[in-house]
Amino acid sequence: MRRYTLTCCVLLAAACSRPADPPPPVTTPATTPAATPIAMSGPLIAAQVTMKAAWEYPRNPLADKTLDGSKLSEEIRRGFRMFTNTPVEAARFAPGGMSCSNCHMNAGQREKSLPLVDIAGMFPEYNRRSARLFSLGDRITDCFLRSENATGGELSADELPAPTSPEVLAISAYLTWLSRGSAMGKNPAWRGQNAIQASALVPVGKLDPAKGEAIYADRCATCHGPDGQGVQIGDKIAGPLWGPRSWNDGAGAARVYTLAGMIRYSMPYLDPGNISDEDAQHVAAFIDSRPRPAFPFKARDYRVEKLPADAVYYGREGREGRDGPPAIGQGAH
Repeated sequence: MRRYTLTCCVLLAAACSRPADPPPPVTTPATTPAATPIAMSGPLIAAQVTMKAAWEYPRNPLADKTLDGSKLSEEIRRGFRMFTNTPVEAARFAPGGMSCSNCHMNAGQREKSLPLVDIAGMFPEYNRRSARLFSLGDRITDCFLRSENATGGELSADELPAPTSPEVLAISAYLTWLSRGSAMGKNPAWRGQNAIQASALVPVGKLDPAKGEAIYADRCATCHGPDGQGVQIGDKIAGPLWGPRSWNDGAGAARVYTLAGMIRYSMPYLDPGNISDEDAQHVAAFIDSRPRPAFPFKARDYRVEKLPADAVYYGREGREGRDGPPAIGQGAH
């Protein structure tokens, strides 16, 4: 197995500790200095670009001179700040250490890293987990509740994020701005390209967290730390992968195959895309076997649609969550 002097296994792009305002961006390919070009794939930073472009944004509302002093323009800029520095800019809904950009890298503008350019026109769309139509606001609310673990803070039920929450509306404004000029109802070609092909999926019961832990120690721990909490890199810290500061067990990343797709195409960050389909799944199985916050509303999920095989934090008989780390590997099914 190849070794790297500095590698990360998953979700580094946005730090959980960073300045209140993002650094000045490298702008579009047309204005990027020829000496340090950023490889692009259409409007997205190309998947193979390494850590040198971690905090660059092809489209940055803070530098967009077409935005004015209107309330809408201010909300677009505010949404961008929240997206790239969520624990600071939206602290009440992000009590841990996760930013939106930890999963949607380069502020949602990186190929094969859950890009969000031109996706606003796809909503409303059907959500299998909830078995109903989701608006864009519903989807952002769900991310706050799960990936940002808003349910793990001190908020009352009435204070939890909702589609009308100011933070949700601000991020909606930013994502809609990223979709300006796109066709309504036309799925962008880059959407869904971060998933591992079905033919390459290893049954969850055959995944080996111990093997994943060895790969993690070899290729991920330099950035994310042996304890998974992230290592300080300048003024940035790699995203926490488990424990109370990470996503909760109802999040999309708590599904093994979903997390494996992120690892497969976005990491290691100095050599992205150079971890195999199988190894990415073993690493995901290890990460998702570690303790993390419990999402208190799992009983509401998958009440109509079939429970996915990789939803390892859900009980197989009912929809209750497990009290401890999930069983992955032999005997998990």
